[in-house]
Amino acid sequence: MAEIDTTQQRIQIKLVYYGPALSGKTTNLTRLHDLLAPDLKGEIMALETQGDRTLFFDLFPLGFRLPSGWLVKFKLYTVPGQIVHDATRKAVLSRADGVVFVADSQRNQQTNNGESFRNLGENLRRVGIDIEQLPLVLQYNKRDLDNIEDEATLRTRWATAPWPLLFASALRGDGVIATFSALLEQLYPVLDAEADLADTHRCSSAEFVAAALGQGVRP
Repeated sequence: MAEIDTTQQRIQIKLVYYGPALSGKTTNLTRLHDLLAPDLKGEIMALETQGDRTLFFDLFPLGFRLPSGWLVKFKLYTVPGQIVHDATRKAVLSRADGVVFVADSQRNQQTNNGESFRNLGENLRRVGIDIEQLPLVLQYNKRDLDNIEDEATLRTRWATAPWPLLFASALRGDGVIATFSALLEQLYPVLDAEADLADTHRCSSAEFVAAALGQGVRP
């Protein structure tokens, strides 16, 4: 559940990029940071973990104002991919409002993708979050590489899943904004139920997504 502060008139949202080691979680976040409007973002903060080739977490305070004057702020994190850091992954997932699962498109990484997704479900349960109710987007990254699973195979594999499936090359920036936008679209109905975005704050789903991307009017 988002942090809703009526005194400060602020809604704070926590989004997490999750997935196996070296799938491109950090690249997604750094490219997203590059692509967003300058007045929406702060600096990325990062902390290295010993023995892991990804960052412990990345965070940037992204924000915009609703027509009502309330401030919406985002905290965006990645988690380390290696299993040795599972306790850290669980801690970062705590109180998450939405998740992007970043999978590796390479054929030899499909077992790792499956294990990481199962781990995501387990850790969500451990921190009291129902994966069926959580805004979630699946992204298959590294579409620029050779020896990758074709889109038709992946769409068939996830055909019965309720979550949006997107394809990306985070290194090139392809699909990064589309993935973030898809997560925001999944997030809006949940936030509307919690904070009455449509009526009290006069903000539709399309306006919410556009403002978060720096494409809307921010009073």
